[in-house]
Amino acid sequence: DLAVTVTTAFLWLASTFAWATALADIKVSTGASVIPGIEPCKAPGTTCRFVSVTSMKALNVSVVLGFINMILWGGNIWFVYKDTNLHS
Repeated sequence: DLAVTVTTAFLWLASTFAWATALADIKVSTGASVIPGIEPCKAPGTTCRFVSVTSMKALNVSVVLGFINMILWGGNIWFVYKDTNLHS
């Protein structure tokens, strides 16, 4: 039981870091800094403007909740450890 809990907490941490990194990449890829790299925007006489991007608040919340859930799993490790023979 302890090994499964530790493994789950570690995998949750790794997946939350992976999702946070992917979200950061998504934000960079959809931000205003992309406009100079678009070929049609380089044409003479063409003006490209960055108007808006969809709100990413829900995605930010998902990363925060992922870290909070990992903290809960980490705390759960202590209680599972206390129920084993390893704890005297």
